[in-house]
Amino acid sequence: MAKTPLITPILIAGCVIMLISFAVRASFGVFQIPIAEEFGWLRSEFSLAIAIQNLAWGIGQPIFGAIAEKIGDRKAIVIGAITYALGLMLSSFATTPLAHQFLEILVGFGIAGTGFGVILAVVGRAASDENRSMALAIATAAGSAGQIVGAPTAEFLMTLMSWQMVFITFATIILLSLFMLPMMRTNVVATRAELEESLGQVLIKAFRDPSYTLIFLGFFSCGYQLAFITAHFPAFVTEMCGPIAPGGVLHTMGITTTSALGAAAIALIGLANIGGTLAAGWAGKRYSKKYLLAGIYVARTVVAAAFILMPITPMSVIIFSIAMGSLWLATVPLTSGLVAHIYGLRYMGTLYGIVFFSHQLGSFLGVWLGGRLYDIYGDYTLVWWIGVGVGAFSAIVHLPIKERPLPAAA
Repeated sequence: MAKTPLITPILIAGCVIMLISFAVRASFGVFQIPIAEEFGWLRSEFSLAIAIQNLAWGIGQPIFGAIAEKIGDRKAIVIGAITYALGLMLSSFATTPLAHQFLEILVGFGIAGTGFGVILAVVGRAASDENRSMALAIATAAGSAGQIVGAPTAEFLMTLMSWQMVFITFATIILLSLFMLPMMRTNVVATRAELEESLGQVLIKAFRDPSYTLIFLGFFSCGYQLAFITAHFPAFVTEMCGPIAPGGVLHTMGITTTSALGAAAIALIGLANIGGTLAAGWAGKRYSKKYLLAGIYVARTVVAAAFILMPITPMSVIIFSIAMGSLWLATVPLTSGLVAHIYGLRYMGTLYGIVFFSHQLGSFLGVWLGGRLYDIYGDYTLVWWIGVGVGAFSAIVHLPIKERPLPAAA
């Protein structure tokens, strides 16, 4: 029997859509200082807008997962892309914090329709058992590739046009990604018992299972750490680092200001994460996913603690970005793969979407606290240490998970 190919049209299309969606999403930290300075906003006001975006993303994820399973994956992606583009275009006209915060709800829902929940469910159902873990990792790594280009592209475009026009440009690119949809045709790959189960039965089965609760709780810190760094790290680097040494290593790379260093740090995180995510996909096929997840959270905790304890210099920012980047989205293929392994493929989008809501609760708290505590204390130190604590918590709660498929409901 011929082996099922790993690289398929569905995986290629999913990667392109994910790359574009995450490139735009990863760029929002670059807009923090320009928007706040133009309108005289407090740091916490723009931070709240991004926090609301992350919360809306989390709320929208199970909704779009259910939409995809009821009316079709491609229709859900179309709705998500249109919502995303509309939120960006309207945000370009927002002149008050309240208007910007409200419109970020649309952006968050748009990310939900074009991001992990829908795309990974399509890729996971289309992949064979032997290729699923790596296919999920490749699709996740495409999001990291978007992160590589997103922040530097936004930084470059703002040298040519206003931040409002950058938002409109990004909205247009989001809509152009829909040309990949004809490649995303797939049939549901599930056992007969899974097909006979209703969504309600599967949800009851998952909610009664303590392992599902532990997966939900464990994903919280991932969202907290990632969203805080994405939203606040460029500003943090701009304010905390000393001048870039003329003629030094960073200077020869074209990094001449701390603002450019902040954007480059986000890109480096994305670059390092491609390797880390693919490694996680490879390992997830061979080793226990729950122990791999626990190990990743321990490593994140150590890296974050070491960074904040040491003097913050341009070089320490680069080292931290590479180290944290290698662990960045490595949790996503393992967590989504764990959900599919335990609860089946039929309603993977909805079940993973609910788990992802915990991720986005953490994202909301990380972004909002970052801005709020900065306004109170004038720095981000306390926010970093909270991230260290929740990372250790996630490492612990993954250990009791029972990593075995649950039988279909009678």
